[in-house]
Amino acid sequence: MSTPSEFHFKPWNVGRWVIWGGFALVLLLAPTLWTSGFALTMLSQMGVAIIICLSYNMLLGQGGMLSFGHAVYAGLGAYLAIHTLNRVGAGTLGLPVSLVPLVGGLGGLAFAALLGYVSTKKAGTTFAMITMGVGELVWSMSLMLPEFFGGEGGVSSNRVVGQPVLGITFGPQVQLYYLIAVYCFVCTALMYAFTRTPLGRMLNAVRDNPERVEFIGYSTQRIRYIAFMIAGFFAGIGGGLGALNFEIVTAEVVGAHRSGAYLLFVFLGGATFFFGPILGAILMVIALVLLSELTTAWLLYLGLVFLFMVMYAPGGLASLIMMNLRVAAFGKLRRLWTAYLGLFGTGAAALVGIGAMVEMVYHRQLNAALGPDLRYLGATLNTESVNTWVGAVFVMLVGVGLFELTRREFARQWGDTQGEIEKEIKRREAL
Repeated sequence: MSTPSEFHFKPWNVGRWVIWGGFALVLLLAPTLWTSGFALTMLSQMGVAIIICLSYNMLLGQGGMLSFGHAVYAGLGAYLAIHTLNRVGAGTLGLPVSLVPLVGGLGGLAFAALLGYVSTKKAGTTFAMITMGVGELVWSMSLMLPEFFGGEGGVSSNRVVGQPVLGITFGPQVQLYYLIAVYCFVCTALMYAFTRTPLGRMLNAVRDNPERVEFIGYSTQRIRYIAFMIAGFFAGIGGGLGALNFEIVTAEVVGAHRSGAYLLFVFLGGATFFFGPILGAILMVIALVLLSELTTAWLLYLGLVFLFMVMYAPGGLASLIMMNLRVAAFGKLRRLWTAYLGLFGTGAAALVGIGAMVEMVYHRQLNAALGPDLRYLGATLNTESVNTWVGAVFVMLVGVGLFELTRREFARQWGDTQGEIEKEIKRREAL
C-alpha cells in the first residue's frame, strides 16, 4: 500500500526576486538616464564586459583556475561572429543579426573544447603557464593567418543587414544596447544558475580540496574541462556582442593585454562573490574609456589601485560591501563613520600629492614642448619650480602619514566591532 505523497510549502525567496528584478530594471532604464551616444556606447561595452568577466570568474573564482589566456575564447568568438555577419550581409547565410552572438558562443565553446582539453590536464601554476602559452600562440597566429584574422587592420563589417524586424535594424546604438542588455541578463542568470547545480558545487570542491574530490570518485580534470568549455561559450557570446558593437575585430582582442585586463578587474571587483566581476567589468570600462581620456598616466594609477587593493582589501570591492553589510545588519555601522571619513579624507590628500608628482613627471617627459605650466585639479603647477615639487612631496608625505595613523585606528575599531558581532552571534545561538 503506497503512502500518500507529502507536500511541503517552500516560500519564495523574495530577496532574490528583488535583486534580479532590480538588475533587469537597471538594464532597462539605463538608456533613459544616459542618453548621449557616448554614454550608450559605454553602457554597451559594460554589458559585454559583464558577460566576459563573469565567464572568466567561472574559472578563477569558482574553479580556482588562474588563466592568462581567457581573451582567446572571447576574441575567437568575436572573429567568427564578424565573419558570420559578413556572410549575412553578402546574402549567403540567412541568419538574424540578433543570433550572431550565439555563433560567437559556439565558436568559443569549440575552441575551449579543443584547447581546454590540453590546458585542464594540469592545475595550479602549470595550468596558468599553459594558458599563457596558448594565448601567445593564438596571438602570433593572428599575424600569420591574415585570411581569417585580417592582418593588422582586422576584419570589419556592417551590422545593419537583412530585413528589419518590427522596425529594428540595430543601426541606432540604443537598439544594439537593448540587444546586449537582453544577452547580459540571460547570460548572467544562466551563469548564476550554474553555480547552484551539482556541477557548480563540485567545481567549488575542486577549487578548495581537489584531493578529497578525487578520493570520493570524481575526476577533477573532467570537472575543470567541462567548466572551461562553459566559460568559453559565454566568453564567445561576449566577444560576438563586442563585434556587433564595434563592427570591427582586430588582433588586440586575443592579446595578452586583454586577458590581463580581465584578470585584473575580476580581482578588483571580487572573485569570491558572484556579483564581484560585475563591479569589475564596470570599473574596466570606466578605466579604459574615461580614465584613459583624463590622463596619460592612467595605467600607473590603475597599478597603484591594484597594489592598494592587494594590500588592504584582497577580497575586492565585493568583499568590502559584504563586510559592511554584515556590520550594518548588527546595527554597528554608525560608530565607524568617523573612521571612514578620516580614511577618505587622508587618502584623498595622499592621492592629490601623488597625482601632482605623477602628472608633473609625465608632463616633463612627454609634453615639455608645451611649456612648464600644467593644469591639475583647477590649479596651475609649474614643473620647473622647486616650490611646486616640494609642495607636492609635502602633501603626499603628510597624506600618507595621516592615512596610516587613521588606518591603524580604524583597524582597532573594526576589530572591536567584529568581536562584538561574534559575541552577539554566539549569544543568539545559545538561546
